[in-house]
Amino acid sequence: MKEVHFVVQGKGGVGKSLCASILAQYLQERSPLPLHCFDTDAVNPTFSRWKALNVETVKILTEHNTIDTRPFDEMIESLVELDGIGVIDNGAATFVPLIAYMNEGNIAELLKDNGVRVVMHVPMNGGQALGDCLAGLSQTLKNVDADVVVWLNDFKGAVQEGGKDFTDFKIYTQNKHRILGIVHLPNRNPDTFGKDIFLMTENNLTFNEANNSPELFKLAPRSRLKRVKDELFAQLDKLDLDQDDEA
Repeated sequence: MKEVHFVVQGKGGVGKSLCASILAQYLQERSPLPLHCFDTDAVNPTFSRWKALNVETVKILTEHNTIDTRPFDEMIESLVELDGIGVIDNGAATFVPLIAYMNEGNIAELLKDNGVRVVMHVPMNGGQALGDCLAGLSQTLKNVDADVVVWLNDFKGAVQEGGKDFTDFKIYTQNKHRILGIVHLPNRNPDTFGKDIFLMTENNLTFNEANNSPELFKLAPRSRLKRVKDELFAQLDKLDLDQDDEA
């Protein structure tokens, strides 16, 4: 595999699976390489519900809340052997054991040594969740030697603290060289964009599927969703993802 994207966050309910689905749709549309998606969330396997993304569920959590290394080792093996790009959505319940597993086994370096680029994607929420989200980002930066993309999801409040934007946070300024970029999900009008996005995600539809579902989305909602997609994809275009070295 050429490149693998881990979507991780220790705080639940931050829109992690939504970020994973957006990233997967982007890579599916933009890259000529095959896309392989995995869902390791043992509690809420939301990512696997997007049928158009052909997500494989990987059960890595044992009854004792520890990682069963066998299926995870098999997934790591697949990341090396498969052709294309991988997107892995990891659940909040398995965040700590996953980060420990990756740190202990130096998994990022192992994948790099086998020609696989590793990118960590960390969703962030504002409001009361911000402290926990910052802790998750800090753990990821500390324990995984890989580039990081931060997703700022304003649905529960802007990712700000003390009047400072995220780019003024200490964790950003001290790790700017590690952070590949930022993807911003603004809090849009809940009566229009908000309802459209909710209906799309509630039905586990991709942007393209929503656009081809006139029975669910009339002309105006489809136009709004296209705008959301275009704006998000434009942000992802600015990141150094899936660069063809032979081009």
